[in-house]
Amino acid sequence: MTDHADHDAICTLLYRYAELLDGGDFAAVGELFADADIALRGEVTGRGAAHVRAMFEAMVIVHPDGTPRTRHLITNPIIEFDGPDHAHVRSCYTVLQQRDGRIEIVASGRHLDTVTRRAEGWIFSSRDYGYLDFVGDTSDHLRASG
Repeated sequence: MTDHADHDAICTLLYRYAELLDGGDFAAVGELFADADIALRGEVTGRGAAHVRAMFEAMVIVHPDGTPRTRHLITNPIIEFDGPDHAHVRSCYTVLQQRDGRIEIVASGRHLDTVTRRAEGWIFSSRDYGYLDFVGDTSDHLRASG
């Protein structure tokens, strides 16, 4: 049986991802997925830290301050445990971006993750990025909108 500490640790992993992404530290974001499959709507597109780092470096605009000027809000985490060391996680994200002196919502969607407990704590074992539900003006955020 899992406890609140496991739930909190998994939520912290989700929030750490957002913190690193907003800081423009794509190498550290990649390390969170060192042992993870990355998918788009169920189709695996790559695996591991180098893949994730390259994905964000190719996709996200970094501004002169070294950041994307974003705030990724991770909300509504639903964690379903498959035993003491494995869980499926559904969460929502909303991307805010500072543009021309104002803050705008530029995107919102869902992440579908699996996480596994290791000796060092909970880690991502997969993430599906394919659920972008709402898109605003991403011209100052993404190099290409897909």
